[in-house]
Amino acid sequence: MDLAALGDCLATPACVITQGAAGLIAGFLLFLVAAGLTLIFGVLGFVNFIHGSFYMFGAYFAYTAYVLTGSYMLAILAGTAGAALIGAAVEFFIARKIYEADVLLQILVCYALILIFDDVARMIWGDEFLSMGMPEAFQRTPFFVLGGVIPPFYLLLIGAALAIATGLALLMQRTRYGKLVRAIAQNPRMVGALGINTRLVYLSVFMLGVALAGAAGALAAPVRSMTVGMGFSILIESFIVTVIGGMGSIAGALIAALSIGLVRSFGSVGFPLFTEGLIFLMMIGVLLVRPQGLLGRPVREL
Repeated sequence: MDLAALGDCLATPACVITQGAAGLIAGFLLFLVAAGLTLIFGVLGFVNFIHGSFYMFGAYFAYTAYVLTGSYMLAILAGTAGAALIGAAVEFFIARKIYEADVLLQILVCYALILIFDDVARMIWGDEFLSMGMPEAFQRTPFFVLGGVIPPFYLLLIGAALAIATGLALLMQRTRYGKLVRAIAQNPRMVGALGINTRLVYLSVFMLGVALAGAAGALAAPVRSMTVGMGFSILIESFIVTVIGGMGSIAGALIAALSIGLVRSFGSVGFPLFTEGLIFLMMIGVLLVRPQGLLGRPVREL
């Protein structure tokens, strides 16, 4: 614990900006993964324990596309689409058969798929750590704000994450599809009685959720190394975000993810050996005050 270092950082604009930017990047990427997890659970009631694997596939697909084409934009599209297609296969052949099953059975099936997906990734990309490297377009002098350093690539990540978050909010709140999804989350049998193909909607929601995880993996590829099993750590953090923000709440997931990103960034200065502990303490504190999470609904209203 080094409270003096943390105090000096908070008193220095350069440190605040540098650490704050790093925290926002981590938070926005975590939000993309957690938003998909929250969406799938909120609508389908499915504990998608394999969500981190889609993040891993998104990163690997992006890496492969970048090596083949040299285009980072195509890499992002490849990572997002690749994760969505694998998600479609998982939903159609496996997930839909266990939506009504016990949570323990869902977790066991998901854990089996994690092991299978890790082996598939190992066979295709190997065990070695892979790195995409920074795209040439972003290999530029960083921006300096009050002495703080902000790499140009950070601005892309923040902009992309904000655009996706805004698009997701508009999709869920302002479109017929969003109203349909919210209606199915409340009463799927009634929606089905109206002649709407609920299975198709379930498939689209699952694909959208895992596509967000794939997009996060693709966006993070230039700044994070890729290795088999890389999705597990972000999966745990995504569940923490979902619990803190409130099960099924996209807005709550955004607040929780950004908070965790900032706590992790500044915590690494003052509590370098207890950064993970801070996140769990944060979760415990929120649950003690609001068991349903920041923006979750009380159990009696569900």
